[in-house]
Amino acid sequence: MHASEAEALVRPLVWIGFDGRTPPQGTLDLIRAGVSGVILFARNCGTRDETRALIDELRAAAAHPLLLSVDQEGGRVARLTDGFEIFPSLRELAALDETAVRAFGSRLGAQVRDAGFNINLAPVLDVDSNPLNPVIGDRSFSRDAETVARLGVAMMLGLQEHVAACGKHFPGHGDTDTDSHFDLPRLSHNRARLDAVELLPFRAAIAAGIECIMTTHVVFEAVDPGVPATMSAKSIQGLLRGELNFNGVLISDDLEMKAIADHFGIGEAAVRAVNAGVDALLVCHSIERQREAIEALAKAVTDGTLSVSRVRSARLRIERLARAR
Repeated sequence: MHASEAEALVRPLVWIGFDGRTPPQGTLDLIRAGVSGVILFARNCGTRDETRALIDELRAAAAHPLLLSVDQEGGRVARLTDGFEIFPSLRELAALDETAVRAFGSRLGAQVRDAGFNINLAPVLDVDSNPLNPVIGDRSFSRDAETVARLGVAMMLGLQEHVAACGKHFPGHGDTDTDSHFDLPRLSHNRARLDAVELLPFRAAIAAGIECIMTTHVVFEAVDPGVPATMSAKSIQGLLRGELNFNGVLISDDLEMKAIADHFGIGEAAVRAVNAGVDALLVCHSIERQREAIEALAKAVTDGTLSVSRVRSARLRIERLARAR
């Protein structure tokens, strides 16, 4: 396979972000060339009409269905704020029953859809079991795994009345005392503990039909010693796809986060993640790193270290989601 053919094959597996309210020419060029997903942040989004106009511009650049995602969790993680309804945090919603939480999820999903998105990178399915955790806290429903599972499913079902939901951060970022934006967290819990706590909400959401899941850059020593979950075939193929029977789209957390960028190159991380079973790689800032990921995947295809069948399997899941949403 020629390099240009390999790049065309792998390009849909890289989902991109950019800075500012106007997409750079390089971003539009990547979309025209076949990138299948874009993530927007507060730095990109203004009012509903401004956000919708930006999304329309991005869609116009694509000759294929484009997946637009945003982190609109409620509480302190909300990228859409100018004229949008402000929703409570998941911790605040935990005082309600499943019916009320599902209704909140439906309202939130409708707002995200109305702005032009088809994926909400929510709900958080992490169990807030570590009071020293610097990144989860009230983004989680509870310190109790069964509460997170019950209300996480309710929120997901409400969201999916309008957009695809994405449960995060698999297999669980709730008991770390390190933020993967800045370093590589490690968890030493045994498998029985993971089954009882971290995995319980994901198992419930998968059984209820969640469409997407996001991996976390955390090492789970009981599953795959020394290997971050995003790049771990044991975590993804063995646990998520095998034991938990998830067949939706698996999205990496941002590969530019320091947990990955400071320990692995973007290219190496991209190849290892797709080989492990990730379908869509988030590279949220730098056009240069986005191109680096695409080029590394293409090279891996041409030299045989990444199989064409693995890439096609990822593309099939992405295309199926894009058609559905």
